[in-house]
Amino acid sequence: MQEIEHPSLQPVILGTRGSALARVQTSLVCESLHVVAPQLLLEQKIITTTGDDKPALQIYEPVAEGLGLFTRQLEEALLAHEIDAAVHSLKDLPVVTPSGLKLGAILPRAEVADVLIMLEAGGWSRLSSGGIVRTSSPRRLEWVRAHRADLVVKPIRGNVRTRLRKLARPLPEDRIDGLLLARAGLERLGFDLAIERGEGAFLFEGRELFVTELSDLLPAPGQGAIAVEVRAERNSIEFEEALQRIHHEETARCVAAERLLLYYLGGGCHMALGALATIDSSSQKLHLRASYVPSPSAKRREGEAIGATPEEVALSVATQLGEKL
Repeated sequence: MQEIEHPSLQPVILGTRGSALARVQTSLVCESLHVVAPQLLLEQKIITTTGDDKPALQIYEPVAEGLGLFTRQLEEALLAHEIDAAVHSLKDLPVVTPSGLKLGAILPRAEVADVLIMLEAGGWSRLSSGGIVRTSSPRRLEWVRAHRADLVVKPIRGNVRTRLRKLARPLPEDRIDGLLLARAGLERLGFDLAIERGEGAFLFEGRELFVTELSDLLPAPGQGAIAVEVRAERNSIEFEEALQRIHHEETARCVAAERLLLYYLGGGCHMALGALATIDSSSQKLHLRASYVPSPSAKRREGEAIGATPEEVALSVATQLGEKL
């Protein structure tokens, strides 16, 4: 009689981008899964995405090629059964999940703040008029324009270490006075920012870099959260149960509200939208705040709502921010 192999001996293949941050995030998922289901055999497979393959392509251009820039090839590998799950930074994931796929788990959220990184301490006050700040995010760009219209904002591509290297050792033609990045990515890569009262510093390749937390800049929808995307069906029971056990429902409710707001506004990553949902510990109601600049240099719109469900607060804030839905 033919021996039937036990399902737990079949490896679960997690697809990931090849960047250091993506690999760290995938390792975090593996560690979480091993805690709740140590019998699972987990493997990682690197998938090259359009964003990795075309470093000159502008990340936030509102064109078809820019949609799913860092996720599409992972989703295609999932549908083709080349991998069993795809690990994403949730903020990179389009708000509409392709048919045949679903979000299987969302891990507890990390710090959501953005930070300004400079070669000297003092934050914005040390940037002279005409100073060059680098970011490829329209949300961050519009925030800088609103707070320091005298600064020059220029785009930047590359992974986190590449961007830090451009700041620490700039080429004459690639000057950077300040760099805007997400705190979560830096800390997941192992940098101890030592932030106290909004200020900190860390060493990068022997150079001390100074950090200022931007507490009044709302994050991108889903920022700081890691998502595990799987096929909608035909996953092993063991794997499905493990995903349920690592899923963090509070984070899921918050990011659902932020992503629904993005969806109601018709959005993608090219939108200058900041959104942050939190949950009141006593009432369990959601509080969603958002800031939106509908077009370059347009007047900023603010909105907020408190409600019981992600749909309720997202629709309320979208109505405040949008001209029509």
